[in-house]
Amino acid sequence: MNEAMPKSLVDRVQGVIRLDVPTYEEIEADSSALPQAAMVVAAVAVCQGIGNAGAGFGSLIFAIFATFLAWLVWSTVSFFIGTKFFGGQATWDQVLRVIGFAQAPGLFAIVGLIPFLGWLITPVVTLWTLVAGVIAIRQSLDLTTGKAVATALIGAAIIFFLLLGPIAMLGVGTAVLSGRG
Repeated sequence: MNEAMPKSLVDRVQGVIRLDVPTYEEIEADSSALPQAAMVVAAVAVCQGIGNAGAGFGSLIFAIFATFLAWLVWSTVSFFIGTKFFGGQATWDQVLRVIGFAQAPGLFAIVGLIPFLGWLITPVVTLWTLVAGVIAIRQSLDLTTGKAVATALIGAAIIFFLLLGPIAMLGVGTAVLSGRG
């Protein structure tokens, strides 16, 4: 009867933001936490879109799409690299849940609305999210910290090139079609 009750969504987000390892372990073990992870990713996407409000409504839509895509790609790449190359032990949905929650520091991207703070907060949030991602990978795949860092960096690089490549090509294609290229 001394079994701990699962934490609420807010408790879990706070735990992840504090980089509290037992919170990551709880999320990994809770097979019903995927909808909560998706809510975290959605909230982060909206905060990022609002934080970049000067870019307009299209920026909000793009932030939502890119954030969900990055979550899925980073989780899949981390699962593949972690299990195939580093001997990690997890299911894909465990990795997906924990990496989804690891996006929680991105909630602070909304600070981008405040003049002169946006450019300052973006690198902090990016680094914080990467650290949360490393912890998520380490805990969900049962890897050493070094292997989790390698997995996270490889995954982040793949996401960077997967998202940036098509965006750059789209920008060049748009410029050529409009007569500016």
